[in-house]
Amino acid sequence: SRTPPTCPCPSSHVTALRYERFHQTPHIPRSLLPRASPAFMLASAPSVSTASASMFSTMRVARAAKMASQCLRKAANSRAVVGMSATQDRSFFAGVEQAPADPILGVTEAFKADTDERKLNLGVGAYRTEELQPYVLSVVRKAEQRMLEANDNKEYLPIQGLKEFNDATAELMLGKGHPAIVEGRVATVQSLSGTGSLRVGAAFINRFFPGTTVYLSAPTWGNHKNIFSDAGVEWKEYRYFDKKTVGLDLAGMLEDIRNAPDGSVILLHGCAHNPTGVDPTKEEWAQVADLMKEKKHIPFFDVAYQGFASGSLDEDAGSVRYFVERGFEIMVAQSYSKNLGLYAERVGAMNVVCASKDEATKVTSQLKRLARAMYSNPPVHGAKIAATVIADDELFDEWRQEMEMMSGRIKSVRQLLFDELTKLNPDKDWSFVLKQIGMFSFTGLSPAQVENMTNKWHIYMTKDGRISLAGLSSAKTAYLAQAIDDSFRNC
Repeated sequence: SRTPPTCPCPSSHVTALRYERFHQTPHIPRSLLPRASPAFMLASAPSVSTASASMFSTMRVARAAKMASQCLRKAANSRAVVGMSATQDRSFFAGVEQAPADPILGVTEAFKADTDERKLNLGVGAYRTEELQPYVLSVVRKAEQRMLEANDNKEYLPIQGLKEFNDATAELMLGKGHPAIVEGRVATVQSLSGTGSLRVGAAFINRFFPGTTVYLSAPTWGNHKNIFSDAGVEWKEYRYFDKKTVGLDLAGMLEDIRNAPDGSVILLHGCAHNPTGVDPTKEEWAQVADLMKEKKHIPFFDVAYQGFASGSLDEDAGSVRYFVERGFEIMVAQSYSKNLGLYAERVGAMNVVCASKDEATKVTSQLKRLARAMYSNPPVHGAKIAATVIADDELFDEWRQEMEMMSGRIKSVRQLLFDELTKLNPDKDWSFVLKQIGMFSFTGLSPAQVENMTNKWHIYMTKDGRISLAGLSSAKTAYLAQAIDDSFRNC
């Protein structure tokens, strides 16, 4: 019903530019149309002589092209306005579906909503004191005080992160004076704790090893699958946990690693496997390394609990160091959330141990490029805390003592839980509680039994039966044992 607008461009240049599509567009308000310039009108006026026209020929073509381009843009904008007007009652985001609650963090939300005074939150892997309160390490407070006195600024860090931190974290992983460090074969980029480090590593795999599959243990930390999926990396699982023995399924693990295509990436938990707490022995690690060497697989270690599992930084780094000694090129994601209690600071690193210094330089450049697009550069506060503690001999020794204290408290409640469970049901083998290591215990409870733990006993945990012993106090072990025994017997 509306009359199509008159194109402001002279018909001669519209024809020359084959711009007939303009006249098929919806109505455009005249106010949106570009006005023809006097020079353009002059160039197209019939009174201009041939000689004069030739003087403007170049100008005419150039201006015609510009005017036609403007018409296209105005027409497109008009179509957008008309389209929005026609669909103004419908939101662009109407089709977005509600995402499910995070399987780990969602437990905390449910716990907070519970008003029962007996409630226990054993879902999130965060250390708590005997009074079940968050704990800030003494060395962290001291490092922060030094930083405050130094009056440090808040300038951006380089993309690669704080150099002092990167140097310190590589040494913590491999050991001071390690040949790979001395020879410059370690590419290290500070990242956003373990999750961010894994995500940078996943993006690196996607870009430089396209089509390569990452193999994850079954079960594994709940976020591993999300990280690799969102990076566009295909993942599959290898057997790891034996439900019958509540221990390691070494035979199944080795069979699945053997069946993986040569050159696959195998994600390994450096220590304190999450969620099972089941780690290979040194002899079992040797068998895994032998097979991976044969299959030319790439080890990718997730090290989230160094020093927090056994209380020893060196012991907990044993698997990583062993693979490097065997001549593997490896990838390692590190986190300082647990061992320094820097949960909110998001301190971690992505490391790649390469065959040469030249390769490490190139890998570093690409890790930086990936990080730049994700978060530009990492936060400084937590990195300075970690670097200060690791570099200072006095603070470092105190940190070791605090880690021993934290891991010691977890070992203590682990023993108490075993004792209480044995009293309640001496016929059942509860030895897995003591054999597992780190902050978690994989109880073997079924989803229905976990539901009973929550609905009847107000104990919150992940649906796979994992409990965080870091959130358990000595005073609550008997109560937890009663709930576990009841769930096994009656559900």
